[in-house]
Amino acid sequence: MSAAGGRLAPAELRQLFLFADLDDEKLRWVAEHGDVVEHPAGAEVSTEGAPAECFYVLLSGTMAMSRRVAGDDVETVRTSAPGVYSGAVQFYFGDQIAQTYPATVRAVTDCRFLALPADELNSVFRAWYPMAVHLLQGLFIGSRNSNELVGQRERLLALGKLTAGLTHELNNPAAAATRATAALRDRFAGMRHKLALLADGRIDGRVLRALTDVQESFVDAIAAAGQLTALERADREDELGDWLADHDVERPWELAAVFVPAGLGAAELEKVADAVEPGFLEPAVRWLAYTVETEMLLQEIRESTGRVSALVAAAQQYSQLDRTPHQETDLHTGIEATLVMLSAKIPSGVEVVRDYDRGLPPVPAYVAELNQVWTNLIHNALDAMAGRGTLTLRTARDGDRVLVEVADTGPGIPAELQQRIFEPFFTTKPVGQGTGLGLDVSWRIVVNRHGGDLRVVSRPGDTRFQVRLPLTEAPAA
Repeated sequence: MSAAGGRLAPAELRQLFLFADLDDEKLRWVAEHGDVVEHPAGAEVSTEGAPAECFYVLLSGTMAMSRRVAGDDVETVRTSAPGVYSGAVQFYFGDQIAQTYPATVRAVTDCRFLALPADELNSVFRAWYPMAVHLLQGLFIGSRNSNELVGQRERLLALGKLTAGLTHELNNPAAAATRATAALRDRFAGMRHKLALLADGRIDGRVLRALTDVQESFVDAIAAAGQLTALERADREDELGDWLADHDVERPWELAAVFVPAGLGAAELEKVADAVEPGFLEPAVRWLAYTVETEMLLQEIRESTGRVSALVAAAQQYSQLDRTPHQETDLHTGIEATLVMLSAKIPSGVEVVRDYDRGLPPVPAYVAELNQVWTNLIHNALDAMAGRGTLTLRTARDGDRVLVEVADTGPGIPAELQQRIFEPFFTTKPVGQGTGLGLDVSWRIVVNRHGGDLRVVSRPGDTRFQVRLPLTEAPAA
């Protein structure tokens, strides 16, 4: 071979597997346009992301190729085989795509390369191999379009999960509010009727004023009432029922079932007995019961509508409809919003454990896309446990990255499948139960979109999908 800085003779080029089958005319073109360049050990031959100007062919020495992932250089290739190529490997596209170096190439030892100008090689290559160019372009564009379709399909699936979960969750509080509103109308009518009985002229204004004071104290008691166990509630209803029966109140169990959940007992009803004549006790107690029921129904409506608002807020956070695409975010907010959206799919036999490091700093991210990742990982974990087990969501600091771990106690993933689960359309589920898209899309969101890392560690009873995201902004792929 000729000295560095010169050119190779056609016969020398033919010794390289890349040019072995070229005819003499094509070999002469390569010999005339290719420069032999030398790079000392440690030198950078090409830089990832820089404009791709040359197609490099290794002549001698050892080279290493690396990609930038989450702020770290990850070596992908190390070789000393003459004829291997790097640099502007998509030169045949010309100006149809942005021509940048896809990886960084460094000289591990002193290296010699044949450097061919990408623009000139593009022109002659198209003339030499028009069909090959069409095939290569079709392969590249088809792969890119396929990835886009996979992404669109997965986004539609995620939207379906969001809609189904949100509809299910909204139905319960909305139905509760509707029932409470209908009952409230009846209670107001009953209260007006009882008030008319109290104020028919047989009770003076001072007694009525005392009853309204008692009414206010009952309302205050409702706000402070705590939750009772079934046994505590039964015992207190029996006790209050006996008190009402002793005071000749009909159907005392009905009133006891109203007052006890509101935190009211015999001591409070004694105030009513002290305020009215014995003959007016039952109308007064029933009027106050309507007050209690009304307040309890209003409280139920308030809680139901509050739940609706919380669900809408969670859905808004999940989908990030009102946010900019890329922002600093608290990962816990997105994880919790995802849990709300998937709550209808979490079986009663699955315990959800949150092991959060609340001291984590915000992470630069495309929030809605990360929520899609959490959805896929949690959904897979739930499927793996088949209705019974423990779902653990863990966050932690891992050097200059944040770790999010979704763990389940399912049967685990066989070792021979762990290397394939991130492939498009590969699924371990039965036919018709999985698309094989979720983990592939999750991989591309975490690794390509955020410059992070997604891996799985699995053994029977302990499968963990680990997402690592950089704390500093990484350029989108």
